[in-house]
Amino acid sequence: MPGLITTLTPNPTIDLACEAEKVRPIHKIRTTDERHDPGGGGVNVARVVQELGGRALAVVLSGGVTGRFLEELLEEGGVPHRGVPIEGLTRISQTVMERSSGQEYRFVPEGPELSEAEWKAALSTMEEVDADWIVGSGSLPRGAPEDFHARLGAIAGKRGLPFVLDTSGAALRAAVEAGGIALAKPSLGEFEALVGRKLEGEGEQQRAAVELVRSGKVEILAVTLGRDGAMLATREGALRLPALPVEAKGAVGAGDSFLAAMTMALSDGKPAAEAFAWGVAAGAAAVSNAGTAHPRRGDVEALRRKIPDESLRELAA
Repeated sequence: MPGLITTLTPNPTIDLACEAEKVRPIHKIRTTDERHDPGGGGVNVARVVQELGGRALAVVLSGGVTGRFLEELLEEGGVPHRGVPIEGLTRISQTVMERSSGQEYRFVPEGPELSEAEWKAALSTMEEVDADWIVGSGSLPRGAPEDFHARLGAIAGKRGLPFVLDTSGAALRAAVEAGGIALAKPSLGEFEALVGRKLEGEGEQQRAAVELVRSGKVEILAVTLGRDGAMLATREGALRLPALPVEAKGAVGAGDSFLAAMTMALSDGKPAAEAFAWGVAAGAAAVSNAGTAHPRRGDVEALRRKIPDESLRELAA
């Protein structure tokens, strides 16, 4: 039985998604197929864990009428959650799919600024909520310190719980430097920023990933590569899987879906390579569905069956 996966989203969002025939300046853009999803890294992870049959708790910093709407959407979606009240308004993001080109336009505001008391309250909440795994995911809001996720990792360590991380920039560097990460999932660009150089070719990417894992700061590293699939690194070596062929209908939340499925599999005791395969399948299922992080369980299971088991045994040192 998978454990309870408790996520913290310091800068959640209400994701508005719609379609338009063509996006043009000045002109009024008429949209169709509007939908509203609760969003932000940890929120998406919790939603996908629930969809895949796992147990999740989403801790969110929510403020104002938009924060109430966020929690209402979580309630409607059947996602257990706990709100940490803040004074600022929860942000609203918008994604527009342009039908004429197939291009996706994403507008993401920076969100509210936190007071010291507010971000400390979020961390204090994570010291007491039920959890078997703790996931820190998403961008940091203004006002939060760069070592916010490092502090969250320390809380997980103090509680004897595995810590999963998906963030970027200075927050990622600070958390990796602190160590104690069971699973980290950067994109290739985020990983290159972390190591401070462009990684040319598969060999260099794999060597850098294995080097980080063997440093002891991260136990398992999964790097998403967009259309090129994903890479896994453990102490034993690195493994790559190509992207599964699906019709792309939206990319928002694909990485979060990947992280949710992989974390859930690890929490269920599956080995890293098997968990990685479930992550790749969930990411592809999310891309094949419109909206934010909407992989269907049946799609994920069908896509997982398309990954040969023998491809999970080819670790490169």
